Amino acid sequence: MTEAPGPSKGFCGGGGTGNSAPTPAFLGSRGVRRPKYPRGARIGPAFRPGRSLRRAVPRLPHRYRGFLDPTGLVSLVTILPIAPDSGLGAHLSPFEAPAEPPLRHRLDDPSDYDRIFRVVHDAVQRVLHRDRTGLGLALSNLPPQLGAYWQVTGNLIVLNEGLVSTMRAQARSDLEYNSFVFVILAHEYLHSLGFLAEEQVRPVTARVAREAFGPDHPATRMAEGDLWRMYPSLQFAPPGDGSRLRIVPRFDLRSTDNYIR
Repeated sequence: MTEAPGPSKGFCGGGGTGNSAPTPAFLGSRGVRRPKYPRGARIGPAFRPGRSLRRAVPRLPHRYRGFLDPTGLVSLVTILPIAPDSGLGAHLSPFEAPAEPPLRHRLDDPSDYDRIFRVVHDAVQRVLHRDRTGLGLALSNLPPQLGAYWQVTGNLIVLNEGLVSTMRAQARSDLEYNSFVFVILAHEYLHSLGFLAEEQVRPVTARVAREAFGPDHPATRMAEGDLWRMYPSLQFAPPGDGSRLRIVPRFDLRSTDNYIR
């Protein structure tokens, strides 16, 4: 408990000079001398399971309140000390590093479309608790300003092949390229889950990336930022009109590997 100046000599439990407030040990425990409190203070009964903490600490007159604890409560460490070997309270250490985001390293290694889509599925399921199966993927020669699309009520995500090829050529790592594909696939996958409006699906995509990978992950920065400003060269991707369509084989195998061999 933090020490505070006392109003008069003899305020401390051990006699002293009156420069610190009494630190109550176990109230009512055997073999421990009760500290001296100011005249007029009423000492509550010893703490027992089921009894309110506020009744187990000293109740001081108004003129003395705030010397022990501004809240009027003694810390739990004083009332209920934790045994050194119990292991309890270890998670409360202020020096313990925060838990790492659950999917942070799932995009680090070289991956195909199916593997990246598995990360999309797991991230959305973990954050939003929603999912669906039966989606397919196709590549098409779309205009550069169109990254992908999903037709409402359909089951096919169409990805801009030229845009993906341009990003693959300029990406500095597998993580950067995989993050790019993740953001585009997650965007269209969320459309298929019912987030139809663009102004609705973009913040949801950013939320999924942030909670799955952390705020400093490339996928999070791409989802929260503007891809065209982050990668100006994407506007020079090969032009197209969507006249070609190529189905990607072995996509979303998780939803079919139980009954298709």
